[in-house]
Amino acid sequence: MFNNLTQRLSQSLRKIINKGRLTEDNIKDTIREVRKALLEADVTLSVVQKFIDNVKKKAIGHEINKSLTPGQEFIKIVKNELIFAMGEKNNILNLSIAPPAVILVIGLQGVGKTTSLAKIGKWIQNKHKKKILIVSTDIYRAAAIKQLQILSHQIKVDFFESNQDETPIQITQKALKHAQKKLYDVLLIDTAGRLHIDQKMMDEIHEIQNLSNPIETLLIVDSMMGQDAVNMAKIFNNKLFISGIVLTKTDGDSRSGIALSMRHITGKPIKFIGTGEKITELETFYPEKIANRILGMHDVTTLIEDIEDTVDQSQVQKLTKKLKTGENFNLNDFLIQIKQMQKIGGLNFFINKFFKNNSLSNNISLLNMDKNALNKVEAMISSMTPKERLTPSIIKGSRKRRIALGSGTNVQDVNKLLKNFDVIQRIMKKIKTSGISKVMRGIKNIIPKNF
Repeated sequence: MFNNLTQRLSQSLRKIINKGRLTEDNIKDTIREVRKALLEADVTLSVVQKFIDNVKKKAIGHEINKSLTPGQEFIKIVKNELIFAMGEKNNILNLSIAPPAVILVIGLQGVGKTTSLAKIGKWIQNKHKKKILIVSTDIYRAAAIKQLQILSHQIKVDFFESNQDETPIQITQKALKHAQKKLYDVLLIDTAGRLHIDQKMMDEIHEIQNLSNPIETLLIVDSMMGQDAVNMAKIFNNKLFISGIVLTKTDGDSRSGIALSMRHITGKPIKFIGTGEKITELETFYPEKIANRILGMHDVTTLIEDIEDTVDQSQVQKLTKKLKTGENFNLNDFLIQIKQMQKIGGLNFFINKFFKNNSLSNNISLLNMDKNALNKVEAMISSMTPKERLTPSIIKGSRKRRIALGSGTNVQDVNKLLKNFDVIQRIMKKIKTSGISKVMRGIKNIIPKNF
């Protein structure tokens, strides 16, 4: 979603990075390029104008931080304005209410509303460990209720059964009573897709909102719609109380202007962005993280969240303790780490997240370790004896052939595993003796080329 804007802004800002001081003359061309980049990204004109005015005002005559060059200071100003345009801080879901906390999901038809509701349910389940009930009031779209029932089963969240013979108001009333009776923490209500110009349907959603008294009303917006989505959100916001916005399909070819325009136009924060079709592909919207992504800076926040959600922290602590005491990193430890990698999508997942839009990526061959390759490594290590795992140096010709035969691989695969394990073992020794900062400075030369 942000790739084109990132590329254009990077080219624009590169021209000013080494300037000795910031003056109106030397930032004029850069400002013009930044304006053009924002307009091409489909950012609303009023937002672009305010953005440019603020950058210009803060840049000219600005006192330079001693630790930064003028060019770096300018980039910092641009970053801060990007954050300001998107809302300055992350706005999480408000669940601080006597249960059940009702979350109402609304939007046009076809924007990914039902899938987004299931993703939000999964997110609440993972982050807050709440008891959740899901209900559909969409009696108009064929199989809409069944679709949500299937999704709720996938995420292991309770589903309140409804049918098309009932009205949306009746379904809402019954679901509320059931949630109160069974002591649910959260009630997620899916609604039918509706046009903002359909007064009858807008009256219906008004009635559902008044009846359910939601703590959150989330407007689901298709980011592929561009300026039309911004205009639609503005009308919805004028007719209904909306607490936040969820952007869907941000993994497609949509322009990034919608993310920069939505807060300014509606006054409401973006709370989540859908980054793919899978139930787990939902990110909390952090303005600073998105600004970093747009400017091509390191973006590890999402990676950290994914690791925290999936990695066994007790295993991490055991490995840390082992390294501190000076014990050697062996193939048993390596096998544990392989299993952890499988949980977060393999090494390609890590490299793509960490080095995306970063100049370092040009110097790194992607570690070609998909799920099948990780399974192969696990099979080879599992075919080794306890002694071989502890001291891999004893694995020679006949042992290699036995391991290959037992794991359904060949000797070349075993050789590659041992070679790469040797490299990783040296990394662990460097961490132990030099500290992590020195290792990171030389990481380009340490990572094996063909894992």
